[in-house]
Amino acid sequence: MPTLQTSTLAFLGGGNMASAIISGLLRQSVPATNIHVSEPWEVNRNKIAALGVNTTTSNTEAASAADVVILAVKPQVAKTVCEELREEWTATAREKFPIVVSIAAGITLESLQKWLSVEGGKVAPVVRVMPNTPALVTEGASGAFAGVEVSKEDKGLVEALLGSVSRVTEWVDKEELLDVVTGLSGSGPAYFFAMVEHLVASATALGLTKEQATRLAAQTCLGAGKMLVESDDEPAQLRKNVTSPNGTTYAALQTFEKLNFADIVDQAVKAATDRAAELGESLGKQ
Repeated sequence: MPTLQTSTLAFLGGGNMASAIISGLLRQSVPATNIHVSEPWEVNRNKIAALGVNTTTSNTEAASAADVVILAVKPQVAKTVCEELREEWTATAREKFPIVVSIAAGITLESLQKWLSVEGGKVAPVVRVMPNTPALVTEGASGAFAGVEVSKEDKGLVEALLGSVSRVTEWVDKEELLDVVTGLSGSGPAYFFAMVEHLVASATALGLTKEQATRLAAQTCLGAGKMLVESDDEPAQLRKNVTSPNGTTYAALQTFEKLNFADIVDQAVKAATDRAAELGESLGKQ
């Protein structure tokens, strides 16, 4: 079984997430010559080529000798790209398939396997991954779900791949839980950005400059996040540690409670989860 450093990797799609993962792989001493990227847009292709990796406009060319294929295209074109691979594998009578890692949001395992299945029902081992945008600064959190064809060794290779940009990779044992991951960590950064946006607006309205409020709010989120990661305490305990009886934090949290903050969060995460499931169902009917 090849290691990450000895594997040939093909990225089908060269957008921001692919670029982030490739940069992370290069930092982990994966040879640039082992990485192949197909990207139709010249601007993106030139940015990727500047990293020293191999680039092409052909998906089948990029994937021809790959041990791992990362499907990093827009969900709307995933079917077309998978069918290209299937036709190539059929034409070349390929016996050993690469691991296919899909970061195409919403595309179900069933759809991927159907689109990739060659004559006789043979199918590549497929892993669905839900990364998030902090991967762009190597602070990502990813959820993953593996098809039955995926071996323990395959999972290890995928974990190493994701580890180039994600601090946390959580494997779920039911595919529908990836929709929950989407509602939690996939969409989650936007929840925090929205919170900071409103914190800044509130503090500015009370007299701070926007620049001061932004710096203070951003660092507060960074510091609180670091405490969450590094502390052995549960989030509830960390909250209690900051909250003095009848103090300033208590007053703020009481306001949250009166405005049903817990219900707002519940409904937001559920809405994102439900939408992820709806998108997966509709995209699978392409």
